[in-house]
Amino acid sequence: MPTTPATRVATLSGEGAFDVMVAARRLETTGRDVVHLEIGEPDRATPPHVVEAGVRALRDGHTRYVEPAGLPALRDAIATSLAWRGVRGSAAENVVVVPGAKPMIFYALLAVLEPGDEVLVPDPGFPIYASVVRFAGAVPISYPALDVARLAAFITPRTRALVVNLPGNPTGVVATPDALSAIATLAQRHDLTVISDEVYGRIRYDRRADSIAELPGMLERTVIVDSFSKTYSMTGWRLGFGALPSALVERVTKLVVNGTSCTPPFVQLAGLAALTGSQDCVAEAVGCYERRRDWLVDALNDLPGVRCSRPGGAFYAFPDVRKIEERTGLSTEQLAARLLEAHGVAVLPGTAFGPAGAGHLRLSFATADDDLAVGLRRIRACVSDLAAAA
Repeated sequence: MPTTPATRVATLSGEGAFDVMVAARRLETTGRDVVHLEIGEPDRATPPHVVEAGVRALRDGHTRYVEPAGLPALRDAIATSLAWRGVRGSAAENVVVVPGAKPMIFYALLAVLEPGDEVLVPDPGFPIYASVVRFAGAVPISYPALDVARLAAFITPRTRALVVNLPGNPTGVVATPDALSAIATLAQRHDLTVISDEVYGRIRYDRRADSIAELPGMLERTVIVDSFSKTYSMTGWRLGFGALPSALVERVTKLVVNGTSCTPPFVQLAGLAALTGSQDCVAEAVGCYERRRDWLVDALNDLPGVRCSRPGGAFYAFPDVRKIEERTGLSTEQLAARLLEAHGVAVLPGTAFGPAGAGHLRLSFATADDDLAVGLRRIRACVSDLAAAA
C-alpha cells in the first residue's frame, strides 16, 4: 500500500505569493513576458558590506555548527537594537536567532499553544498565521485587521494568543499609539500572549518606530518576530529572530535544536554586519518605496472602478476593485488570473489573505520603476478591456 500522509499536514495551507510566482514563471517558460508584482521581495541588492561580511565569513571557515540560539555577537547586537523600538532586552534571556521570520512564528506558537486553544489572527492577514495555529491543534479566529476597536468581541475564555502584524501585510496599515494601547490592555486583561510580527517595522512612511512590547507590562507577554529579509534585502539569506519573554527562550531553543540545529554562522555574521553597519541603505530604500507608493496609489486611483488607500508602511498597495467585479461578474481570483494570463502582470487576489480580502488585489511596489510602469500600463489596459466588454 502507498504511504498515507499524516492528517496534521493537511491542516497546513500554502502561500498565495509563491503559488502565483510559480504560475507566472511557468508562463514565462512559454516565451511570455510577465511583470512580477506578486512577491514581497525588494528589488534592491543586498548591501555590499553585508555581502562582503558573508563571503569573508565563508572564507574564514565559519561553516560549522554553532549555538542553537544564535551567535552571541549577533544576539547581543539584536538585544541592543531593540532600543530602536523602545524595548529593553537581554541577549541571553530574550533573543533567539532562526532561519527567517516564519520559523519564529512557528516556534513561538508551538511553544505557547495547547490543543483547542483559540488564537486571534488578522483578516486580511499573512496566511501562515492561521496555518501554523491549525497545525498546533489550536483554532484560528479571524478579527478585522483594519478595525482593532472590534477586537474585544472576538475574545472568549479559550483565547490564548493574539497575532498582530504592524505595519500589516497586505494592507500596509499601521497602528496609532492609542490603538496599540487598547490592544495591550485587552492582552493583559485576558492574559493573552501577543505574537507581534514586525518584519516591516522599519518600513514606515511616518518614520515612527512602535512596538506593543514597549508598553508597560507587555514585554513579558510579547514575542517580537523580525527578520533581515525586507529591511536589508536579504530574503534568500534566510535570517530572522525572536525577542521573547524569558520563560519561552528555552522552549523555543529546543524547537530550534529539533528543527534546524542552528542558523548558518556565515549568514549570521552577514546579519551582524547589516545590523551594526550604516543604516543609510535602509533610509534610502524606504525613501524609494515611499516615492513608488505615492506614484502607484495616485495612478491606481485614476483607474475607473478602482479605489486605493495610501499604506502607512510595508511596500504593498491593496486596491479595492469591487466595482470592477460587480460590473464584470468576475471574482477576485478570476480578475487576478486574467491580469496574469491575458495581460502578463502577476498580482495576488486579496482572498489569499483571508475572506476579508475579497474585492481587493495586492500589488508589491518593491520592484523596479520600469517594471512598475509596465505593470501599471497593463493593468490599465485590462481595466479598459473589461469596461469595453461590459
